[in-house]
Amino acid sequence: MPGIDFELDKLHEECGVFGIYSHKDDVALNTYWGLYALQHRGQESTGIVTTDGSNMQVKKGMGLVADVYKDGVGDLTGHIAIGHVRYSTTGSSMAYNTQPLRVYFDGGNLALSHNGNLTNAAELRSRLTRDGVVFQTTVDTEVVLSLIARSRKEKVEDRVAEAVNEIKGAFAILIMTDHKLIAVRDPYGFRPLCLGKLDGGWVVASESCAFDLVGAEFIRDVKPGEMLVFEDDYAEPKSMMWSKEMPSKCAHCIFEYVYFARTDSVIDKQCVYQARINMGRELAKETKEIHPDIVISVPDSGTAAAVGYSLESGVPFMEGLTKNRYVGRTFIQPTQKQRLNAVRLKLNPVKSVVAGKSVVMVDDSIVRGTTSGKIVKLLKDAGAKEVHVCISSPPVTDPCYYGIDTSVRKELIASTHTEDEICQYIGADSLHYISLEGLKRSLSSMDPEGMCYACFNAGYPDNAEETIRQGSKYIFENK
Repeated sequence: MPGIDFELDKLHEECGVFGIYSHKDDVALNTYWGLYALQHRGQESTGIVTTDGSNMQVKKGMGLVADVYKDGVGDLTGHIAIGHVRYSTTGSSMAYNTQPLRVYFDGGNLALSHNGNLTNAAELRSRLTRDGVVFQTTVDTEVVLSLIARSRKEKVEDRVAEAVNEIKGAFAILIMTDHKLIAVRDPYGFRPLCLGKLDGGWVVASESCAFDLVGAEFIRDVKPGEMLVFEDDYAEPKSMMWSKEMPSKCAHCIFEYVYFARTDSVIDKQCVYQARINMGRELAKETKEIHPDIVISVPDSGTAAAVGYSLESGVPFMEGLTKNRYVGRTFIQPTQKQRLNAVRLKLNPVKSVVAGKSVVMVDDSIVRGTTSGKIVKLLKDAGAKEVHVCISSPPVTDPCYYGIDTSVRKELIASTHTEDEICQYIGADSLHYISLEGLKRSLSSMDPEGMCYACFNAGYPDNAEETIRQGSKYIFENK
């Protein structure tokens, strides 16, 4: 029987990375726990590579962290490890694309994990292929390995610097040799990367929430355009600004704060939970004409913003939708009738909460609109008198080229329909998106002008759309 991807109406982050350098700790076990904390960033495959100074051991596979490492990670030994969790676009979820990627070059063993998307990967791969380079995967990450291997620089960190100065786009990259762990962040800071300290060692990860699980102290974010080199358990990692052309301002991904990151993470000094609370408050300020009885969320992504809406408006927050957390991304659809009602497998209304009520339903985004319409219908069928949909991000009108799985522009409902048309399509009594200025005000601890809002206004900071349009015939699958 055919299956459906229930999460198609959401944006998806493509990866999470974790790395550790320590002679004192079990690096494989800590990486396992770190990836567990980052599981929300990718659920299709995972991998861990360790080194003991001369040999690298690899364990990776398709599926969740708990499934791939169900027999443990005791066979992975050493003092350095890097790990990866991956979400891929349709068609690219293949075992050979699972990261970390590992190769052998003239400097010894080399492994790499990458979160992001390289916008000039097609151009680079075309050039490298003409030079005789052979590729074994269909992910753009492999281009970076080839560039490092082909460098004639003596030190591996200099090779890495030379390689990453050739790539464009979004990247938080962890590189491991037999003796060094290297962390690199792109000059715009599109994708997050942070540094933590252990009792006797160091960790780097996509989000700070991974540090809590392994008992590490959060130190700071890796700076945009910075490289950290770890060679010692106790000495500070060597830092160098590798980028030859630093942009005038950063372009951190706004959707890390809207949806992707865990609420207990702090990214570039901004608490994710507080940002989402603020988004809800701003939504309430912008929708004072609504007089609902209750505020509910589409769990879990809309919950923090719904709480913020409730705090600002004084309208009580209630759990009007119950989420089944044991439903995976895909499931069997035996009949057409069950296909139409599939949303009930994931969410079900609490009739005693919503019946006879005017409801504000808060969610983080509307991508295609299909799921939102189904949820509104569920609430109406459960007796809700009115359903007012409030979205904690502006309309998503443009695709992302920096490591987020978004549709082509024509499949994004807000790119082809007005707000009133979308409201009618999803069957809501009213629809309200947070304004871009309201979203910017939600960022209380960082510069709102140092963010990427391209998915709302096509303002790509590095002209990514033009770079991709001019690319070669090679089409890359994201991580």
